[in-house]
Amino acid sequence: MKLLCVAGARPNFMKIAPILREMKKHQSLQPKLVHTGQHYDNKMSDVFFKELQIPAPDIHLNVGSGTHAEQTAEIMKRFEAVVLQEKPDWVVVLGDVNSTLACSVTAAKLHVPVAHVEAGLRSYDRTMPEEINRLVTDAIAEVLFTTEKSGNENLIKEGKPESQIYFTGNVMIDSLVFAKPQINRSQVSTDLKLPDKSYCITTLHRPSNVDDPKTLAKIFEIFDTIQNKLSVVFPIHPRTRKMIETFGLSDKVSKMKNLRLMDPVGYFDFVSLTAHAKMAITDSGGLQEETTYLGVPCLTMRENTERPITIEVGTNTLVGSDEQLIYSKVDEIIKGTYKNGSVPELWDGRAAER
Repeated sequence: MKLLCVAGARPNFMKIAPILREMKKHQSLQPKLVHTGQHYDNKMSDVFFKELQIPAPDIHLNVGSGTHAEQTAEIMKRFEAVVLQEKPDWVVVLGDVNSTLACSVTAAKLHVPVAHVEAGLRSYDRTMPEEINRLVTDAIAEVLFTTEKSGNENLIKEGKPESQIYFTGNVMIDSLVFAKPQINRSQVSTDLKLPDKSYCITTLHRPSNVDDPKTLAKIFEIFDTIQNKLSVVFPIHPRTRKMIETFGLSDKVSKMKNLRLMDPVGYFDFVSLTAHAKMAITDSGGLQEETTYLGVPCLTMRENTERPITIEVGTNTLVGSDEQLIYSKVDEIIKGTYKNGSVPELWDGRAAER
């Protein structure tokens, strides 16, 4: 069976690594890795290939950045030529990035069946580009692998037959379990002189948070208050850094003594920083999952999440940009009265195998 496995952006790399490792154990499978190049620099791409032992891509589309329409169209154009040449039996896509949507639509129009890993997640917020990508991909896919039971329920509500849906668990957690020895050896918090549980790890990149000057200014007001109680460590997405400069917030940010902006770090170091943090503040889907697995309190600066299990079972709380809610939850975390989470069903490092 000939498979084209598509990865394009940082979240995909953690998901594809365990799947490719597992596929190697089956002689009947012939996977080829297609890197669309949606994330293309060393800090957002190459370092993950190295650390997670992902083989060099068999095919690289070298798409690069652009608007949603430009990027999606360019991936479709280049991927179509690959599908016509390779004639795969299946196309395997992951997650909810533009590469996921573009390659699914292209494959379906060429009558190649699509398998979607991490299917069925829904925020019910169609202003998020990822939600559109998820809806379209799931509508097209013929096999759907889910990370949590809400995924199964959503797909069934949308008319997908149960025979196409497989609850397999979370391949993101497979990567974390696989990399635990290297994560445990990371000295990043020592090198940064960050005592254990003395800081808040932060990631922010969603347009709703970083593309509006008022919203971004308000977020840094919140960080200014938090950094008086707890250091804030912020491996900053290139896009977010650019917006700080564009909106004239650089001076304000530089005056916060306990806010540490740093370049994005590799997978081992980032998960190590997360594991040793007192708490996390994020708008990332992946960090909601990783903190839940690691038992680290997480406050998500969004009005909704497509990963409800991280709230129902895990350590996550949706706080939006509600300052009072954020401050009260930070106080709970510092005092030790915040909720205890547990690890969701099948988040055990064996999802790729299933």
